[in-house]
This record gives sequence, C-alpha cells and structure tokens, in this order.
Amino acid sequence: MVRMLRPFTRAVTYTRWLHMVMTIVWPSMWLFIAEAWWTQATAAALLGLAGLVPVTRVVEGFQARLLLTGHGQDGERAEIVTTPSVTWADRGRTVVWLEARLCLGWIMAQASVQLPLLGVDLLTTGLRHGPATDGFIAVEGHSWWHALLAPVPVLLLGVIVVWSGHLVTVLAVRLLGPSPAERLTALEERTEQLLERTRIARELHDSIGHALTVAVVQAGAARAAGDPAFTDRALGAIEEAGRAALEDLERVLGILRASGKPVNGRPTLVDADRLLESARASGAKVDAEVTGPVDTVPGPVSREGYRILQESLTNVLRHAGAVPVRVRVRAAGDTLALEIRNPLAAPVPGPGRGSGLRGIRERAALLGGRARTGPDEGDWQVHVELPLS
Repeated sequence: MVRMLRPFTRAVTYTRWLHMVMTIVWPSMWLFIAEAWWTQATAAALLGLAGLVPVTRVVEGFQARLLLTGHGQDGERAEIVTTPSVTWADRGRTVVWLEARLCLGWIMAQASVQLPLLGVDLLTTGLRHGPATDGFIAVEGHSWWHALLAPVPVLLLGVIVVWSGHLVTVLAVRLLGPSPAERLTALEERTEQLLERTRIARELHDSIGHALTVAVVQAGAARAAGDPAFTDRALGAIEEAGRAALEDLERVLGILRASGKPVNGRPTLVDADRLLESARASGAKVDAEVTGPVDTVPGPVSREGYRILQESLTNVLRHAGAVPVRVRVRAAGDTLALEIRNPLAAPVPGPGRGSGLRGIRERAALLGGRARTGPDEGDWQVHVELPLS
C-alpha cells in the first residue's frame, strides 16, 4: 500500500501533470475564434511547423528536464538534450513530440476536469434526490450506493496522472533524446576526457615516482655511507630530482586548469641526459648509448620515449638498487628503439608495483608501437619500439 502511494508524495508527479496541462493553453485560445474542428486542426498544424524551427528543441528540452525529470531521480535527465535541432530527423522527432504532447495534454485536461465532476455527481445523487446530467456522464436516479462510488473517479484520475506522467517522460527521452550522431560525438568527447585523465595520471606517476625513488635511494645511501662529501652529493641529487618533479607537477596542474591550451614544455629524449645523471647520482652504473638523429624524432614519440626511459630507470632504482644499467636509444629508419637492461633482482613489493610497466605498455600501444618487459637471459629487460611515421 505504501509503495502504491509513494508516487503521490513526489513533486515530479505533479510537475509532469502541469507539463501536460500547459500544452493546451495556447491551442485553447483558438476556441475564442470559433468552436470548430478546423480551428484545432490549424493550431495543431502551426504547432507542427514550430517543431521545424531548430531552437524549439532547446525550449522543449529545458521544459522536459525541469518538469518531467525534476532533479534526475529517474535517471532520465541526461537523456534529454537542450541543443538546437541539427538534422531533419531531429526536427521530425520534435514535431512528433509536440503533437504527442498536445494529444496527451487534451486527454489530461479533460480527465482533470470531468473525473472530479463525476465524483461530485455520484456523491450528490447518493445523498439527495435528483439526477445529475451535467457531469462527465449522466447519473440517473437516486441510490445511496452512488456515494460509495464517489472516490473511484478521483482514484482513477490519480492513476491516469501517474501513468501518463511516466508515458510522457518516456516519449521525451525517445523524441528529445540525442540522435545517433550526437551520441557518437558525446562518446568521443568522453573518450578524449578519459584518455587525457589517463595520460595525466601516467605523467604524475612517472615524474613524481621517479623523484621520490631518487630521494629515497639517495637518503638511504647517504645514511649508510656516513661520509659528509657523499651526503652533500646525495642532497644535491635529491634537490635536482625534486626540482624536476615540481616543474612536471606545475605543468600538469596547468593542463588541469586550462585543458583547452596546448601542452608545452614536456621533456623529450633530448633531455635524457638529465635522467641518466640522476640515475648515476643515485648509485646506478649507467652505460648509455644514443645513436641516430634523436633530436629529429617527432614530438609525441620523443616525449613518450622520455617517459618510458624515466619509468624504466625508476624501476631499476626501486627494485634492483645500485646495479649496472645498460641503456640503448636508437633512432634509425622509421623506428625508435629503447632498451634498458639490468641484472635481475628479486621483486621488491611496494606501493604501485606493476602500474609502471603497464604504463610503459600503454604508452607504446597508443603510438602504434610495442613493448616487451620481463626477464631475459638473466637480466631484466625493457625493450620498446615506436614508429616514427
């Protein structure tokens, strides 16, 4: 019983009723011209022509969102668009919506007036003599049980209000909802946003993770060495890594504050020496060899290559420590190849384990390349090939 009465406690039930009744206000004005069928047909025709105007969908969309979905408790609010019609199919759906809304409005207006009058007629004939012939139907005679039927028309009106409200909302979602082209555009925008968030997450993971790894390794080495000169060098390396991380963080925050602006200042493989020196300062014995015109590598490939190299060196410092590292960067033909090898060490559990390798593979895949990570002949290997074309 409580579930059946719940719709009558929701404000959206009555705003839907208002939405349908409002539809006949303008067509009803034609009754002052002549009470003939052609006046109503003319009103319906003019309403259909209004649906061909692109801005009509904006007006109808806002009304439907405000009165039919309320605060979106039915999950339909986002399915009703508030943009002008673009194609003739959109205009046609708007015309159908206006005509359907007009028909439902007439039915709801008649029921809202006649059914309560019928209840009054039943109550009147049940309590006193005399037939009632000016209501929804003629109630002849006098019977006491007519008074017991008086609530029935009111209950019927409530059922009509609830179900017609659901019906008009479903029609609004179908007829005022986005077209397939608009859905595709929205999906593409959403995909772009998700890709941008993923890229920013990778940027923060690589730059901040690298800086923190260098800081931890350097601090631990300085404490173990107990040498003031070594401690000074370690603090210098920590300072340099922290400064680079702050620059990356400021750049990423700038992207978040103004997402429409182009990305500038991201490091490329030309800046790889900074990574190699940072790894050497952390104790790793880096044997690096760069061949080919790295400075002519396309910007997106060079930037992603820098991040792949950064994450690879970070993993070496985090999981293997101060070990020999072999770095090979080669730009030849239409391929950029990166290979980072170090002696295989036991995996060290820690926060974020595995996300860096996944990020390397994702970066390579986004550029149409491929990445191999894992043990190889007693070493841990990261081998990435990225297309330059």
